[in-house]
Amino acid sequence: MCGVVGVAAHGPVNQLLYDALTVLQHRGQDAAGIVTMKDGRLFLRKDNGMVRDVFMTRHMMRLIGEFGIGHVRYPTAGTSSSAEAQPFYVNSPYGITLAHNGNLTNAEVLAKELYQDDLRHLNTSSDSEVLLNVLAHEMQNLGKTSPTPQDIFTAIGSMYQRLEGAYAVVAMITGHGLIAFRDPNGIRPLIFGERLADNGGTEYMVASESVALTGAGFSIVRDIKPGEAIYIDLDNQLHTYQCIEPKEYTPCIFEYVYFARPDSIMDNISVYKARLRMGEKLAQKILNEWGEEHDIDVVIPIPDTSRTSAMELALQLNVKYREGFMKNRYIGRTFIMPGQQQRKKSVRQKLNAVPLEFKNKNVLLVDDSIVRGTTCHEIIQMARDAGAKKVFFASAAPPVKFPNVYGIDMPARSELIASGHSDEEVREIIGADRLIFQDLDDLIEAVKDTKHSRVEGFDCAVFNGCYITGQINEAYLDYLQQQRNDMAKSQSSGVQVISDTPVDMTGVQEG
Repeated sequence: MCGVVGVAAHGPVNQLLYDALTVLQHRGQDAAGIVTMKDGRLFLRKDNGMVRDVFMTRHMMRLIGEFGIGHVRYPTAGTSSSAEAQPFYVNSPYGITLAHNGNLTNAEVLAKELYQDDLRHLNTSSDSEVLLNVLAHEMQNLGKTSPTPQDIFTAIGSMYQRLEGAYAVVAMITGHGLIAFRDPNGIRPLIFGERLADNGGTEYMVASESVALTGAGFSIVRDIKPGEAIYIDLDNQLHTYQCIEPKEYTPCIFEYVYFARPDSIMDNISVYKARLRMGEKLAQKILNEWGEEHDIDVVIPIPDTSRTSAMELALQLNVKYREGFMKNRYIGRTFIMPGQQQRKKSVRQKLNAVPLEFKNKNVLLVDDSIVRGTTCHEIIQMARDAGAKKVFFASAAPPVKFPNVYGIDMPARSELIASGHSDEEVREIIGADRLIFQDLDDLIEAVKDTKHSRVEGFDCAVFNGCYITGQINEAYLDYLQQQRNDMAKSQSSGVQVISDTPVDMTGVQEG
């Protein structure tokens, strides 16, 4: 999962982009990048690391211009080298730079087409570079030095005919403006907003989540529709166009379960309210299956994502809610960390139990989901070490049984604890006295908002194996297995060829 942002303003955008990426940091901690545009030139800074570590004062001073895009990344497959940090750049035609959240499921086919038919060279294994070169090729086919907005939309429409999978894209065409577009199913989120500049003009921001907009003082206009593109020219005029007929409107349900910030509004659905309803639904299932005599003394969330669900669950059960784990916020999210041993070690570095809340109590631990099960096992043992009599475990999501192919770094299927194991077997493996999962129908009911949202359904493939875009077969899943298993990640390496070099700008090098 990644986070993207694009800004078209009437003043410097470097600080706006930096602040937005900081707000979106939860979507990726592996790498960060910003590219700005001024007087027909692009200025780039990207590297491995968190936003605060990648951008120093000297870098920010070089990121000049009133248009720009940014990206935060974690590796979805293979290398975590800074060679794959975004945004990417291609010089022909015009000079185009692009940042992308999602995954192209036909990236390998497209890469061959780009080399054999389009005569384009790819320098990384990233599908984002594939996407950029497809865009560049379709723009090249226009054969125009000064494309109109409709020309640009035509090129993007041609892209849609070639791309498969999930994608939310922000890009800049040097000397022309900023574009953003979203896959025909709306699987990956993308929203835009506006604000009034000091000179009276309108400024625009596009981002993965609404919090990036509201945090910078932009008012939300709306989500970009599935199959829609927007273009903001150098005069800050907004153009929108439905480039392809949208398919079934099905955003990724895991955004609401885990990835998105609770204060975000995605596809006109409040993430916070969705998580409250998850807790409510889960509490009802506990009452139905465990009965009124559930023997739970206290409900404790596993920070941070599960807090909202856990609070509502405790309220519905009429049981005390307590913060039993204190979090060290200077340790990265274990879900994002590549390597099983690194994840396992980081759990006790990241969380510390408060014995007062555990001693001689039957504790219900609540988490947003169970993926590998390694973290759950460690946390349950921490609860026992802190003095808990019994440790029950509740997942606000159903069992994760299938890999994600649309941009979330779910492990290989063999590493998913619920794949090939019954709920009872999962309970034994993680060491809980009792275990309960959310039902998929209840999760869908909790997330959908028929009153405010036009969403028709959700991509629930990680739970039910039904891939919304189709064309996902066993061969492709086996390919992902090879790409994503921990051994492959540990053995992969990349070479950084160009980093921190202002694009199309002579005489300026990294100091």
